Amino acid sequence: MRGGRRTAMVPRLSPTFADLNLSEKTLHALERAGFEHPTPIQAQAIPPALEGRDVIGAAATGTGKTAAFLLPIVERLSGAPSKDRPASAHGKPGPRALVLAPTRELAVQIAGELERFGRGRHVRGALVIGGVGMGAQSAALRDHEVIVATPGRLVDHLQQGTARLDGLEVLVLDEADRMLDMGFAPQLKRILARVPKVRQTLLFSATMAGEVADFARAHLRDPVRVEVARSGTLAERAEQRVFLPEQREKLPLLLALLEDDDLSTLVFTRTKRRADKVAKALQRAGHKVARIHADRSQAQRRMALEGFRDGQYRVLVATDIAARGIDVAEIGHVVNFDLPHVPEDYVHRVGRTARMAASGRASAFASPEELDLLRDIERLTRAPIPRAEVPREHATFQAELQRADAAQANPGPGARPAGMNRNRRRAAAHRDRLTGGQGAERAATSGERAPRAQPAASASRRSAPPAAGAGSKPRRVGSWGPKRRR
Repeated sequence: MRGGRRTAMVPRLSPTFADLNLSEKTLHALERAGFEHPTPIQAQAIPPALEGRDVIGAAATGTGKTAAFLLPIVERLSGAPSKDRPASAHGKPGPRALVLAPTRELAVQIAGELERFGRGRHVRGALVIGGVGMGAQSAALRDHEVIVATPGRLVDHLQQGTARLDGLEVLVLDEADRMLDMGFAPQLKRILARVPKVRQTLLFSATMAGEVADFARAHLRDPVRVEVARSGTLAERAEQRVFLPEQREKLPLLLALLEDDDLSTLVFTRTKRRADKVAKALQRAGHKVARIHADRSQAQRRMALEGFRDGQYRVLVATDIAARGIDVAEIGHVVNFDLPHVPEDYVHRVGRTARMAASGRASAFASPEELDLLRDIERLTRAPIPRAEVPREHATFQAELQRADAAQANPGPGARPAGMNRNRRRAAAHRDRLTGGQGAERAATSGERAPRAQPAASASRRSAPPAAGAGSKPRRVGSWGPKRRR
């Protein structure tokens, strides 16, 4: 990022898309899509991108970053192909632009926007993500102008020789900080080794941490820096509040909040198992709920997201793969059931509501062991989050708490005993089958682990005396000797 000290400032007067030197076809496409005025990040990033400059865009989630880099790409690629652009091995033009995104959901969203703006402009996008077959992707990589990909799946194609990046003109890294947080640095390094050194690079992110700044210095040339909001700035219209419940009170609290309104709600949990547990509890309470995390197939994730967008599901329970990539116009309530370990992720979670000047509510549950995470978030956002009282007198809260206490006191047949994992349960059941329950009974009374019993047939073989008249020693069980050469 040598010499990259130029920072674009937000103008006093709101410009129009016509002021950004966009073509008539693009202006008509924007009008058909319902875009009236550019957002600040669009107004400041599109002109230098049209000039071919490298751009670093820092803006909060939900401010229109996707159009800020897609419109310049469509403008550039809808013209005549470059004379020096190399062709693929099959004689067809290779991809000219690459957009990298950290999650499948975000890549799908970008590909949908590209199809809307590139339709009729001879700019087609190949969606390259995991969870689906590689055959159709390989064919699209040969004759599509733009690749929209997640780093891991693109590296798979590069290893198999089904993708070529030597004709690339534009490289876009969307949500670069998230890609680095998710551990994609090795994949990004391998991809950057395959792209031409002379290219235009556009880097967009909601936060600008030190690792992102180091990455930009290494891979961007004299970039224009566009920052319409300071790093860590939250959506202005998001009404925030934080509850301080005990860990066991989180689920009753969530049910009580859902009971008080009918807003569409996005619930973030820290782990996949936690997401499954919360979703099942909400279903038991009668809510229409879907879940989305890394263990769900791509088809399941797509159906959950489409159902949430269409109103089929009121609640979507997700891990952080959904913190960036859920483009739902009106999410009324975002709930941080578990606080994220990375403070920047809180910014992205809250950014799922109050998108594009809309309003919304963001609630966070901070148990006593999560107070340090809460302080880190407030340090990043440079503002305390208003505290809210846990509604312990709420009828739904009390009913769920009583149900959980009763279930813990009487778990019922087949429930897992406390402190006993799956492997120990299987071992105990196996010992019971072999000993008729004596091994488990002895272990329970003595406090020691029951010895592993041998099957009757195996014990009889080992204790049987050698055959009469046999002058050799009995065969040693487990002895080893070299195999005879045949």
